[in-house]
Formats: sequence, structure tokens, C-alpha cells
Amino acid sequence: MLKPWQPISHETILSEPWFKMQRHTVLKGNGQPMHNYYVWQFSHWVSVLPVTAEGQIVLVRQYRYAYGQFSIELPGGIMDAHETNPELAAHRELKEETGYTSPNLTLVATLAPNPATQNNTFYCFVATNCQLTHAQNFDANEEIETMLVSPAELLHMLRNNQILQSLHTSSIMYGLMHLGLL
Repeated sequence: MLKPWQPISHETILSEPWFKMQRHTVLKGNGQPMHNYYVWQFSHWVSVLPVTAEGQIVLVRQYRYAYGQFSIELPGGIMDAHETNPELAAHRELKEETGYTSPNLTLVATLAPNPATQNNTFYCFVATNCQLTHAQNFDANEEIETMLVSPAELLHMLRNNQILQSLHTSSIMYGLMHLGLL
């Protein structure tokens, strides 16, 4: 029978405002020690599949430097250090990145981005009856443009591998299932 691994020791080897990297020594379930197991401690993340009152999906497009390409994604991002409520963070990210707001936000999935090396959670929301109510208000390093697509266009984009961010693809799928569109 499998047993959970137990921590023996750890040290932080890198610390930044939104993540830490730690080197752990653990005792595996089979009783064998494992040295140099690296764990990324990230803040929790949120994403929102926004649907306008007219039935359009709001997407964002931005350049992703590490990947070297533009990426079509959902609005979302990191929960700020003071935020403990994923729903409030999702409302904030939707408004900041797109200018849209919604009276109806529903949590449709809670995912582990990479449970082998990361300890954070990714909260996936659907927002319905979205209205453009504000100007976009980006973080210092954000450059984002919004796109409006129909649900059929969004499915076409998924089928043609035009949405590359795997967490957002998962979030879209859960959102479309929630809306009865998949």
C-alpha cells in the first residue's frame, strides 16, 4: 500500500515576491530518503471564462517572453499576497485585464498546476452577463489586448491548437461544460 512522503528538512534557495524555491529532503513512502527534491511555492492562481450578456467570450492576448510567442488566454493571474478569497481575486483580475465586470461568478474547477513540483492551486471560474464597465488597468509589466469570440469560435480555436496555455485550456473546458456547451 502506498504511503505519503514525509518531510525531513528543507531550505529556501530562492525567494521572490510571488514564489519561492525550496530544496527538500524527504522520506519516501517506502522508507527510502530522497535528497534534493525541489519544490516551487507559488501564490495561488485564478482564471475566468467571461461570457458577455450577448453570449460572446472575452479572451486576452499577450506576449509570453519565456515561451517566445503571443498567447491567447483567459483573464486571470496571481492572487495577491493579501487575498484569501479566490472569487474576489477572479473579479479583480477580470476587471483589471479586460475592463469587464460580472454579477455572476461561479467556481467550476480547482486544479493543481503541477503537483509534482508546485504547491499552489488554480481556481477556474465562469463569469456570465459580463459588461464592459471600466478601462483596463494593467499591472506594471502587462501588455494585454482583449478579443471577443463566439463559443463556436472558441471551440474552433481549441481544436486547432490556437490556445497553448494548458491551464487555461483546462479552465475553458470546465467552463464550457458548466455552460452546457461541451
